Amino acid sequence: MVANYAPPTVDPQTGVESKDVVISPETGVKARIFLPKINVPDQQKKLPLIIHYHGGGFCIGSSFDIITARMLTVLTSVVNAITISVDYRLAPEHLLPIAFDDSWSALQWISTHLNREGPELWLNQLVDFGRVFLVGESAGAAIAHHMAVRVGTTKGLEGLRIRGAVIVHPYFVDNDQPDELVRYLSPGPIVANSDPKLNPKVDTDLDKMCCEKVLVFVAENDGFGLKPRGVEYCETLKNSGWKGDLELVENEGEDHCFHVFNPTCESALVLVQKVASFVNQD
Repeated sequence: MVANYAPPTVDPQTGVESKDVVISPETGVKARIFLPKINVPDQQKKLPLIIHYHGGGFCIGSSFDIITARMLTVLTSVVNAITISVDYRLAPEHLLPIAFDDSWSALQWISTHLNREGPELWLNQLVDFGRVFLVGESAGAAIAHHMAVRVGTTKGLEGLRIRGAVIVHPYFVDNDQPDELVRYLSPGPIVANSDPKLNPKVDTDLDKMCCEKVLVFVAENDGFGLKPRGVEYCETLKNSGWKGDLELVENEGEDHCFHVFNPTCESALVLVQKVASFVNQD
């Protein structure tokens, strides 16, 4: 499954501008940054930062394809935030957990801008690092969740204040059923059910999740059968000892990641408006 490449551009409808940056010259990992249209009187106002991880079962998708670019242009415009989407390396050419490792490297790269002297001007000048949000759909939701846990258990990123995480139609493994896709995308005889990156129920650090609040979406007609896992994730998080605020929203009548493929449909715009309220509320 290959989607067409979308070059960075200025979107004529929303005024959202995008550019590509290199996260790691050694691995070749890059990211795309989306900047909302900024009114001249608000030029000194710092904007929240959305760190996005795309879906695709860890093996398809890209921050640089038309599908993702279209969805993130809408998100960036409606939320009025700067968005950086991490183009982590894909399995099976790059087996798990490389997608998680690349995503962590991207967080570390972003943190080099905390002193306003990092390599990317937009992040130095325009981001409010007190309002950072991790966002992902499907496999990207699993990455966003794990990054929130890892920031909470790792020293050195204290200045990067992760206010919240948006977990959309998450792809977590089932406790009772082996996941053949994850087994194929992982090295050796890995038991995915016991990997905390893929199964929050076995994560002993869940209570240390760094963010203050989590917004979870599940799709009523999820064709991959992932709705129960999203609901179970919420129950697991509530019972873990984590002290943040949690909200579960069901996208009625919708399929898995519908908002990615049709980001301007009514239900998708309702979802994005909910994310905007989540990001911008005091």
